[in-house]
Amino acid sequence: MAPVLEPGLYTLLQYDYVDNMLERRTPFREAHLAWAKAAKQRAELLVAGAVGDAESALFVFAPDGTDAAHSFVAGDPYVINDLVPTWRITTWSVVA
Repeated sequence: MAPVLEPGLYTLLQYDYVDNMLERRTPFREAHLAWAKAAKQRAELLVAGAVGDAESALFVFAPDGTDAAHSFVAGDPYVINDLVPTWRITTWSVVA
């Protein structure tokens, strides 16, 4: 069961992936998933997943999660190994 997001201001992180991401991610996938699970265990990351056919990914961080999102990017094996050419952090106002 997915977590229920209460109304409020959340932090979104969106990745744009390289072409052929499904093939290119293989050597780094386990480390990336472990990185995400650790952020979730710290209650920084609420939900995350690929968008479309692994063209991009979306990460939802807890309110006031801008610092956590920046730290996530800095240590993510996908970013470190050049699988994420662009990323952006913004806010998301959940109303319902």
